[in-house]
Amino acid sequence: MDRPRQALVLAGSRGPTDPVASAVGLPHKALVPVGGIPMLERVVSTLFASPDIDHIILCTDPDFARHGFGSALTRAIDEGRITLASPKPSPSQSVAHVLDSLVERPAYPLLITTADHPLLTTPIVEHLIANAPPSSDFVVGLANATTIKRSYPDAIRTFYRFKGQGYSGCNLFLATTPKARQIVDFWQQVERHRKNPLRLVATVGMLPLLQFVIGQLGIDDALAHLSKRIGVNIGMVDMPFAEAAIDVDKPSDLDLVETILSTKPNVAQTPSL
Repeated sequence: MDRPRQALVLAGSRGPTDPVASAVGLPHKALVPVGGIPMLERVVSTLFASPDIDHIILCTDPDFARHGFGSALTRAIDEGRITLASPKPSPSQSVAHVLDSLVERPAYPLLITTADHPLLTTPIVEHLIANAPPSSDFVVGLANATTIKRSYPDAIRTFYRFKGQGYSGCNLFLATTPKARQIVDFWQQVERHRKNPLRLVATVGMLPLLQFVIGQLGIDDALAHLSKRIGVNIGMVDMPFAEAAIDVDKPSDLDLVETILSTKPNVAQTPSL
């Protein structure tokens, strides 16, 4: 598998009604400072510090990017290191739009993450890339519950309960081949049917969904089932970094991240942009 040279950062906004943005009185969550540095700037700086990534597609409102972001981000946009893409109504639609519009640069492989991931570090990025199963069309980074609870036993995280172990998403993905586009289509179907149980069952499949609900579906079996159903090879990287699973969706997450940055210098260091 080729190593990715570019990354997509999803930085859509719910505006000032976003609980994190409103808690600090800013118009966009991506601008919220963490350890004195806006979250988006932390994410972008970390990605550019990776020896692999030399170009970033930033999915956010272009006018807001020009007027709301600081000089370092604006300079990177002017230099062509960052390309802006307009967000769509949902994350899956935004990813689909970006993949379909990449004509001047090869779309694959593409690293995908989000702007509300201020604890992202270069070792986290490099671990995902280095350990991605070579035959996969799409790779997802997950952190298991044991890893997270060992480091942050009091942190409130959402775990997907698989047989033998729970996992939390890390907002880290690798679209490695054009077949990854089928994953995005499936993602859109799940988003459309999330409030319609019967359609959701039809999309995912009754037996694996039932096994998942009762905690009898293993993570490997789940990935194998989805791979077969969608027609792609989905791989997983079990991330050994608890911080990889901590994003900022609510004010309590912001407090947790600030605490981590104040006690873990290796995480707090952010490369210059």
